[in-house]
Amino acid sequence: MLRIGLIREGKIPADNRVALTPAQCKWIQKQNPEIKIIAQSSPHRCFSDREYVAAGVEVKEDLSECDMLFGIKEVPPDMLIPDKTYLFFSHTKKQQPQNQKLLRAILEKHITLIDFECLEHEDGQRIIGFGFFAGVVGAHNGLMAYGKRTGLFHLERVYKQRSFRELIHTYFGLRIPNVKIAVTGSGRVAHGILEIMNLVGIHEVEPDEYLDRRFAYPVYTQLKGAQLYRHKQTGSYSRMDFHEDPQQYDCVFLPYSGQTDILLNGLYWEASIPRLFEKEAIQSDRFIIQTIADITDDIYGSVPVNLGDQPIEDPVYGVDRMSFKKTAPYLENSIDIVAVGNLPNELPRDASRYFGEQLIKYVLESLLEGGAPVIERATITDKGKLTPRYRYLKGYTAL
Repeated sequence: MLRIGLIREGKIPADNRVALTPAQCKWIQKQNPEIKIIAQSSPHRCFSDREYVAAGVEVKEDLSECDMLFGIKEVPPDMLIPDKTYLFFSHTKKQQPQNQKLLRAILEKHITLIDFECLEHEDGQRIIGFGFFAGVVGAHNGLMAYGKRTGLFHLERVYKQRSFRELIHTYFGLRIPNVKIAVTGSGRVAHGILEIMNLVGIHEVEPDEYLDRRFAYPVYTQLKGAQLYRHKQTGSYSRMDFHEDPQQYDCVFLPYSGQTDILLNGLYWEASIPRLFEKEAIQSDRFIIQTIADITDDIYGSVPVNLGDQPIEDPVYGVDRMSFKKTAPYLENSIDIVAVGNLPNELPRDASRYFGEQLIKYVLESLLEGGAPVIERATITDKGKLTPRYRYLKGYTAL
């Protein structure tokens, strides 16, 4: 019997998403009688303890009998159970300073860590994640912030809706003015952004058209790698080459900053990848962007004026164009930044269903079989030791 535990989220503020919904747990246990799922009692989870019990899932406090433990966000080090296999988003692969102690504790407690973020196909494409709903909520919040800044339209907050379906109903009768919106990225986050663009009636145009003229109706253009990056020597773009050595590329986003009212950023970023622009660019009169929703949310990352996260309840702040200091939102000399680290929490039940479906379709079987390459590639630690693929983290975990 394989026992899978759904842990209570311990990071503060508590995340309300889950890796598997009650209905998905019921299906797994019916299809696989050798699997038992146990949910740790939680007052914050978007599905109640009662809903799990009704689906035939045992709910209890102690998960020490479980072989595998599924979570969402980083697990506080003091909550880790030694000698277990954990699956969650550890946010350690980029050597994020705030999670150094977490990975160190994982090694000390002889834990096997399979990171959801590292589950990838052979070509490097992410297998599962909450990106689609991050894109949905981030795009909505970007539009909401622009509407508040200009007074031209009003959008309700996402978290006040019970579901994505209810959110769609709030768009009935909404009229967006003739804004120009730049959407960056091509992955799940971008797909979520485009869903909102279509739902609110914003028209897509090609990048060259977007640069050349204004329109009498709202438009967006999607900027993927080929539109954003140029090799320093050849002036060309190769996706494979870019991912292998991004430092050989320049970012060519700046011309779009002179034609864009709202930037919805869905780009993956790490330190070796050129930023969309440098912070000094916002001082120029040619930089007309008023609202930036940094949906992938890297502090000082692809959007260098992302100065840090805001809570869901208060998602927008300003950045002064001259001093680069944080201000209240909607001021004349500031750019509004929407930066929230847990956007899918605004639609937690929909986001959890989406995530669990992907987990069941693409990961569960490989996880049960053992030894599957997709699982090996995502295993950062094995019984308390860094795996060969992640030995570059050795210095990061050192005292």
